[in-house]
Amino acid sequence: MRLNEGIIGKVYKVTDVNVDEQITRRLEALGVNEQTSITILNKKGSGSLIIKVRGTRLALGRKISDGIMVKEA
Repeated sequence: MRLNEGIIGKVYKVTDVNVDEQITRRLEALGVNEQTSITILNKKGSGSLIIKVRGTRLALGRKISDGIMVKEA
């Protein structure tokens, strides 16, 4: 399932990241790797998300959140 299909407050594990190479490297530097736990804190109508990863809050646009595949933890 895609990250932006998740429910606010639930914890998910990243299974795959399918975005541009530069964005993938940046996400990895921020701690969004395979098997990383992610909590969805807020969702906007436009598809953007605020997530919590390793104690840090990140805002992701729809294009990026569409490329992050997750499963329930």
